[in-house]
Amino acid sequence: MRTRTRRFFLAAISLCLTAAHAAPPVNDGPVLLVPERVWTGDGAPQRGWGVLVTRGRIEAAGPLDGIKAPPDAERIALPGKTLIPGMIDLHSHLLLHPYNETTWDDQVIKEPVAYRIMLAAKHAASTLQSGFTTLRDLGTEGADYADVGIKRAIDEGVAPGPRLFVATRAIVASYSYGPAERSYRPDMELPYGAQPVTGVVEAVKAVREQAARGADWIKIYGDYRTGIDGSTRPTFTMDELKAMVEASHVSGRKVAVHASSDEAIRMAVLAGADTIEHGYGASEASFRLMAQRGVAYIPTLSAPEAIGEYFQKHVRGGAPTPAMQQAERAFRLARKLGVRIGHGSDVGVFAHGSSARELAWMVRLGMTPAEALQSATSGAAAILGKEKELGSIKPGLLADLVAVDGDPTADIAAAGKVAFVMKGGAVVRR
Repeated sequence: MRTRTRRFFLAAISLCLTAAHAAPPVNDGPVLLVPERVWTGDGAPQRGWGVLVTRGRIEAAGPLDGIKAPPDAERIALPGKTLIPGMIDLHSHLLLHPYNETTWDDQVIKEPVAYRIMLAAKHAASTLQSGFTTLRDLGTEGADYADVGIKRAIDEGVAPGPRLFVATRAIVASYSYGPAERSYRPDMELPYGAQPVTGVVEAVKAVREQAARGADWIKIYGDYRTGIDGSTRPTFTMDELKAMVEASHVSGRKVAVHASSDEAIRMAVLAGADTIEHGYGASEASFRLMAQRGVAYIPTLSAPEAIGEYFQKHVRGGAPTPAMQQAERAFRLARKLGVRIGHGSDVGVFAHGSSARELAWMVRLGMTPAEALQSATSGAAAILGKEKELGSIKPGLLADLVAVDGDPTADIAAAGKVAFVMKGGAVVRR
């Protein structure tokens, strides 16, 4: 990006995000939360508990009569509510919006980056209000390094939003992503939805560049629709995949691999990937390999449903499309074989603020409500490597806390009925 363009781009980030409502500061004094139930991220909900928050962290959690709250503590009663850890979506795209509003190609080609950043600020605020206090955002889809600026703005209190773990541009094999060259005139210079590379040298260089510019995770597209008939095929060689994973891991960054075909999934796992995104075409052998190696599976069940609604006349609750059936088969098989499953919805394909629809899908396909909720709290935090900071209600952890109507461990629909949100000790919804 040229210097002048980059200067405008960075200014746009600051201007657009400053226009959003400023995030509230961390409460100055201690806060005692008194819900009907507390679910800590594991086990059964506890009645008669309270949670004391001080300076942005959980100071105490347990039976209310055993918590010694200071006399000046603000007491917030949450009758009929269950207090749970702030929820986590491990597969999101803040810089996208539903494809029935604007197609993916048109978002990448036609929407100005400043406009997309402004939308992302709105998306971030909606996400936080819905009880998702953390996102792993897996690629800016043609918006360069905008996610790094958005993350900074949220962290500095310029605008409200969830904690972000960002992947910046994502990495694709040259001529294997979108906008697809075959769909446009060959003399057109198209903006690309990710960073294209060829060979080990370019691939490793891209990892290092994205890390230097602020990537927390490295996202690799292990396959795409590059077959002669448009079928999904692996896009990288094993040498390229291994080199990218090694370069990422040596820098302390984990790797998420987009892979839907069984061959690409197997290659990614053998190369050392930390998470497999989508995984719809995984075989039993590939899932067994994932289970053996501790590779997490992020099923994104909501995405094929949304695509079916937009483009295949699917009616929610009606007969599933072939893509939905494939996603269901993969999810049930992964769960049966003991693969670690994390909550990731691919929100952005559908409306921001509705990530909880993925939880409903998980329960519909066999998880208990508690298992699904755990995949979006303590389990997701462990996948991020942040279990000592996020995902549970325990003393010392960050005070990311959500109160919902009812008991989500008995009825997962309650997870979408958010009444109270606290992020890092700051009350952002009540």
